[in-house]
Amino acid sequence: MSEPRFVVVRNDEEQYSIWSADRELPPGWHDAGFTGTRAECLAHVDEVWTDMRPRSVREAAR
Repeated sequence: MSEPRFVVVRNDEEQYSIWSADRELPPGWHDAGFTGTRAECLAHVDEVWTDMRPRSVREAAR
């Protein structure tokens, strides 16, 4: 049996999560272009999400 597939998703505040690849994305979340196993997706999120602050907070701090 193969492992379930997940997709990395991102919202408009540039916050990341993972979502089951066989389900419709929830409102406000968009495909971030990476699909894999749960572990692969979580590793990708760790690599690309280096600033945990929402985009609006980062922009206000400039």
